[in-house]
Amino acid sequence: MTLSSFLCLVFIFQFLFTSPSLSLSSDGLALLALKSAVDEPSAAAFSDWNNGDPTPCGWSGIACTNISGEAEPRVVGISLAGKSLSGYLPSELGTLRFLRRLNLHDNAFSGVLPAQLSNATALHSLFLHGNNLSGAIPSSLCTLPRLQNLDLSKNAFSGHIPEHLKNCKNLQRLVLAGNKFSGEIPAGVWPDLRNLLQLDLSDNELTGSIPGEIGTLISLSGTLNLSFNHLSGKIPASLGKLPATVSYDLKNNNLSGEIPQTGSFSNQGPTAFLGNPDLCGFPLRKSCSGLDRNFSPGSDQNKPGNGNRSKGLSPGLIILISAADAAVVAFIGLVIVYIYWKRKDDENACSCIRKRSFGEEKGNMCVCGGLSCVGGVKSDDDEEEEYEGGEGEGEGELVRIDKGLSFELDELLRASAYVLGKSGLGIVYKVVLGNGVPVAVRRLGEGGEQRYKEFAAEVMAIGKVKHPNVVRLRAYYWAHDEKLLISDFISNGNLTHALRGRHGQPSTNLSWSTRLRITKGTARGLAYLHECSPRKFVHGDIKPSNILLDNDFQPYISDFGLNRLISITGNNPSTGGFMGGALPYMNSSQKERTNSYKAPEARVPGCRPTQKWDVYSFGVVLLEILTGRSPESSPTTSTSMEVPDLVKWVRKGFDQESPLSEMVDPSLLQEVRVKKEVLAVFHVALSCTEGDPEARPRMKTVSENLDKIGT
Repeated sequence: MTLSSFLCLVFIFQFLFTSPSLSLSSDGLALLALKSAVDEPSAAAFSDWNNGDPTPCGWSGIACTNISGEAEPRVVGISLAGKSLSGYLPSELGTLRFLRRLNLHDNAFSGVLPAQLSNATALHSLFLHGNNLSGAIPSSLCTLPRLQNLDLSKNAFSGHIPEHLKNCKNLQRLVLAGNKFSGEIPAGVWPDLRNLLQLDLSDNELTGSIPGEIGTLISLSGTLNLSFNHLSGKIPASLGKLPATVSYDLKNNNLSGEIPQTGSFSNQGPTAFLGNPDLCGFPLRKSCSGLDRNFSPGSDQNKPGNGNRSKGLSPGLIILISAADAAVVAFIGLVIVYIYWKRKDDENACSCIRKRSFGEEKGNMCVCGGLSCVGGVKSDDDEEEEYEGGEGEGEGELVRIDKGLSFELDELLRASAYVLGKSGLGIVYKVVLGNGVPVAVRRLGEGGEQRYKEFAAEVMAIGKVKHPNVVRLRAYYWAHDEKLLISDFISNGNLTHALRGRHGQPSTNLSWSTRLRITKGTARGLAYLHECSPRKFVHGDIKPSNILLDNDFQPYISDFGLNRLISITGNNPSTGGFMGGALPYMNSSQKERTNSYKAPEARVPGCRPTQKWDVYSFGVVLLEILTGRSPESSPTTSTSMEVPDLVKWVRKGFDQESPLSEMVDPSLLQEVRVKKEVLAVFHVALSCTEGDPEARPRMKTVSENLDKIGT
């Protein structure tokens, strides 16, 4: 052996046994391949990636865990998002057998997605959005048995959307938006993806029609986004079979025909269909003509001899319309005559007037044309006279809206009153009547003397709302110097106290079943106000302090319609109100900051409240019930239970797939059996808190979806 050969052999042995890189674990060596594949690696991203370490578990962006049967911790997560890294993805990443999450989004990686990633059989989440990756999706990707989240959006992937995606049977999120995919959406993929929660194929170059098989995605939630493509043809009616919580985004395509009116289509707003000039029908303002809707090549309408059948009106129909017009004119005449004689009779009437403030002791008696009333008491049978009276009528009168609650004004004024709450919506007292029944009495103010009719009409509309989850208004009193609302007294405080305790300590009574009961009842009450109440009320101020609870933790919505009444009486409404509730006095430093519960569009001054405002606020309340965290933020105090933007915090947790234990109220963690129910309510809450009002469901839909949970 020559001397040079001997020295070479010595060098090789020395390298093998003393090289520090060989002390690194196999997972660490695979990660060094990633570091080498990055162009001019950022010092901040790889500064502590030292090849002399025994394991990579202390490196930035690397997560490890102990695996049963393994001698050392194994790499389960790579998170290097938003590091401005460029280069390519090395095939060595596939050797990380226990890798679960690969999070490299918002960088500048280019090249293709290596097919060898399929060797990382534990991989369940692949977040590569916001890079410059190109080529096709490798067919081997769906051999990953646990793949649940695939987000390849905002890259340069091209070709057809592959049929082999149907093999990703555990896939929950498929986001391919913002690429260069072309061709038709394959029909055979979707029936096999029974677990898919999110589908986003927007901003590509897709053509052809929307496959009706997408309607088989029974687990879909959130938004089905097919916008900004070149899709054409009619919208398949089978999409209406998707869950009611699904919102559509089909805008900026070439779709045509009438929008289906079945199933989940009834919950969509117009923004879902904009940018399709040939679409018509509800909710767009472009109607479909009868000819366009019913035309078909073989229909009777197109046969000879039928062309004039729809032209003009038949003589019989003309006679019927004329008779109806005459009947309407006669009816209007009778109404005018009735009002004239009614007012003539009212000129000789008198009213029972009281001019005492709430809390005085004596009543009075007056007799007017054979009608006696103590303290000016009237019942809802006299509602018609209320509206027909003159400007002075109604002064000093106690009007009972509900006959079931029998009491006299003197009885109310003599009873002891306890202050429950005080705000810009008036002072609220607890009053126990002579029969032992407690009521809540709100003093509204002293103004509005000239607007009695308007006030009475508003109160009567509120009084007609009768629902087991809405506080009942029982009576009201009007005088120049006193205006009172009498409602049911709800004995167990409100949801704020139930969640946080009366002194900032969380309640121990709110089990999951109790919280679910509160959410369902509140949703039913709010849906009733929106859909079934006489005025289709918008509450405008849904928050935990306006959700009252009885001793069985049944919820009651309070304070709807009060802002309007306050404006009539001339006072300035504020955000606090406690109609019917058992609430302590709150000083200005303790008042709830309601901006955290308001929808984004509701925070713009001068905007008119809408029902979608209430849906958003209810969604925030749901998140507070689920997390136990308050969306309030105090400028002077901060606790771990306060989150300045609860909605963003929860959405970030779901985007990053944070463990449920990090988001849910710790007191619920022991109730393992309800994990599926908790997740279902989270999804409802997130749909309610969509930033786009049109993307939020109707409250009726929210209530129906909550009622399905836990049954």
